Amino acid sequence: MINRDGFPFIIAAAVVAILPAWLIHPYTGIPGLAACLFCINFFRDPEREIPPGDVAVSPADGKVVAVRRLDNADPPYAWFISIFMNVFNVHVNRAPVSGRIEAYRYASGKFLPANREAATIENEHNEVVLVDGTRRVRMSQVAGLIARRIVFWKQTGDTIIKGERIGLIRFGSRVDVWLPAAAAIKVGLGQKVTAGQTILAEFTDGCD
Repeated sequence: MINRDGFPFIIAAAVVAILPAWLIHPYTGIPGLAACLFCINFFRDPEREIPPGDVAVSPADGKVVAVRRLDNADPPYAWFISIFMNVFNVHVNRAPVSGRIEAYRYASGKFLPANREAATIENEHNEVVLVDGTRRVRMSQVAGLIARRIVFWKQTGDTIIKGERIGLIRFGSRVDVWLPAAAAIKVGLGQKVTAGQTILAEFTDGCD
């Protein structure tokens, strides 16, 4: 399955491949063909089996680059997890938990490499707060050096389901998640994770 946001890129790359190959020489279409295949791979959007239970799932495919206890954080959040996506990962982002979107904010910023810790604050990003009862989970889509376009398909007030597709980032980026103290973390630094499938944490407060 290919995500609909990828169709303009795939079609444009296909045209760049076909026209030179037809008008000049078949070999001149190779760069366009390579770009077309890259876009098809980048915008792939496979189905995922969402785990049941009172858990938070990974919002992105990629590698965990930070797992940190927030001793001096705002009261709703006690854990910070960051996931870096390279250009070969699936870039469709999914909801880490079920809940209502209490707040959504876009912040312009820099385009530092997404694997740098400073990117969380300094780079262009979207910030979303999900609420389920008394539980709050925050998520941020962060643009990177190559990723210059954050796409978010929801809005404030929407109710979303754990593992639901909510957006994507083009082309290489990171997603940060802030979890409450009741989260028992189940991932480690350097671990590869899969959006909507890998369990980031189990909740122990019984709010589900």
